Amino acid sequence: MDGEYFTHKRVLFPCSVYSPETLSSVENEFQVRDDDLFNITYPKSGTNWMLEILSLIRCEGDPGWVRSVPNWDRAPWVESNHGLEAALKYPPPRLLSSHLPVQLFPNSLQRSQAKIIYTLRCPKDVLVSLYHFSHISRVFKTPGSLDSFLEDFLSGNVPYGSWFHHVTGWMGLKGNKNFFCITYEELQQDPLGSMQRICCFLGKELSVEQMAAVVKNASFQNMKTNEMSNFSLIPDKYMDHQKGGLMRKGEFRVGTTECD
Repeated sequence: MDGEYFTHKRVLFPCSVYSPETLSSVENEFQVRDDDLFNITYPKSGTNWMLEILSLIRCEGDPGWVRSVPNWDRAPWVESNHGLEAALKYPPPRLLSSHLPVQLFPNSLQRSQAKIIYTLRCPKDVLVSLYHFSHISRVFKTPGSLDSFLEDFLSGNVPYGSWFHHVTGWMGLKGNKNFFCITYEELQQDPLGSMQRICCFLGKELSVEQMAAVVKNASFQNMKTNEMSNFSLIPDKYMDHQKGGLMRKGEFRVGTTECD
């Protein structure tokens, strides 16, 4: 079933790591806790970068956790088959990740005080990053030309559906005290200021030295060489490591860094 998709409530999902049963269970049965922290993005919008930042903030800049535990175990994707199992066993407070559009997210979120950090990125850069990643991921269909992939992207005929609907849906929570939005570009242009804002939202006070350690250890170079963060440990059945890696470029200029 590699590279095959199924449709769940008009949204495409890869068959190899998701199932309609898991998605329905997440939406209707998963219980969000008040002390949960969700790292939410549309794919290729800075998911793993934010996950690294949040992991380091939790550990006050100490890189021990991010260098010893794979990122998918530090913050499981609740909608995946494996991720849901891990999330249900995760001791509080949980750090969880998700690409789900808001309409498929757990209904219990509405009754909780859980915090959500939503990272969004310029759709042009998302498109290019997703196009390249689809060539090395065996979970996704291998795309044809960039022009045809652009048509699919604009029509929402890609996993997790339309970027535009995803962003519009989640941004509907803007103004909620438990919802924090930041852009990929802000993280690039002002790493320290971005970390300070995130810490403020989380109610986490770090010293100047601890904040500097977060910025340093969440840098492109440190993530690229950290096998717990760069997807090099993902089994070959899910990713063709011969074709490339998660981290493509390291220039910290808008539209060029591939740190997703």
